[in-house]
Amino acid sequence: MHCPFCRHPDSRVVDSRTTDDGTSIRRRRQCPDCSRRFTTVETASLMVIKRSGVTEPFSRTKVIAGVRKACQGRPVTEDALAKLGQRVEEAVRATGSAELTTHDVGLAILGPLQELDLVAYLRFASVYRAFDSLEDFEAAIAELREQREQGPPAHGGSNEEAGEPAVPVPATAAD
Repeated sequence: MHCPFCRHPDSRVVDSRTTDDGTSIRRRRQCPDCSRRFTTVETASLMVIKRSGVTEPFSRTKVIAGVRKACQGRPVTEDALAKLGQRVEEAVRATGSAELTTHDVGLAILGPLQELDLVAYLRFASVYRAFDSLEDFEAAIAELREQREQGPPAHGGSNEEAGEPAVPVPATAAD
């Protein structure tokens, strides 16, 4: 590691600590040449392969930004979005793969988003799954109703637990 002050090509690790979320290591380093100290943060790289074939680093910020668009006008807090972003990152890192497709990331988003807000879930799913007709929406709503009749998901996380009322699923003409 080059010293950011004098560009000496070496440094000595003085202290290493895992971050609170356990996803990276914070290291305090000291330059043997100028004796100044600096901090580095190491994380395991996780790359996302986009539809175009371009590869870029995974970004929790991009996940949150995409979900934020689906949650626009919904009673979803920034804290809830941050927690969702963390859950998605943990899920994709838990796969053990160094490279994932955007499809894999989208799948990792759908579960936590469904627990967070059903309307936002439908908005996100409509783009992610490329809904192009009313029938696609009706099928997704029917699937949600079927899941709701079977009971809450085993891993919890409904809006009611967060002190918010449950989001009703809109009725269709088929009901």
